[in-house]
Amino acid sequence: MPPLRPAPPWSIDTWLNAPHPLSLEGLRGRIILLGTFQMLCPGCVQVGLPQLARAFELFPSDQVAVIGLHTVFEHHTAMNEGALRAFVHEYRLKFPIGIDRPGSPLPETMTRYDLQGTPSVILIDRQGRLRLKRFGHVDDLWLGAQIGALLTEPLAPTGFSETAVCTPEGCTP
Repeated sequence: MPPLRPAPPWSIDTWLNAPHPLSLEGLRGRIILLGTFQMLCPGCVQVGLPQLARAFELFPSDQVAVIGLHTVFEHHTAMNEGALRAFVHEYRLKFPIGIDRPGSPLPETMTRYDLQGTPSVILIDRQGRLRLKRFGHVDDLWLGAQIGALLTEPLAPTGFSETAVCTPEGCTP
């Protein structure tokens, strides 16, 4: 197994449904389920966003942070912040949603994570390490099992490096 690497930082212009900007460091100690979407993407609207909403309702927020990332790489004028705010209201999305900062040619966070498109699912462990990156729909049961497995992993004790490997039996530097 290749060494685990820290998840790249997010580049977010605006946060919706969040009292303050969120960061990987600020969420350390929780599993992060990050779902990328575009509001004009049929797969995102029909499958990806409902899956995030279910996970947000199911998992305790002190253990799993469910976050949406609106990462627009087409139809920029139609998918602006005002339109997204209306979309979030109409679809009653309750989880935090960050608006990915535009880049060239793709949005910055999308580029940092080398994403193929939307929807994509990303899992980040309690230590802030990237554990899963999948393009397209993933099955709810499979995703729940992945999150459950990460929840069983202990936090790395202080002093372990970013590449520490933790299993149910313990952590190694």
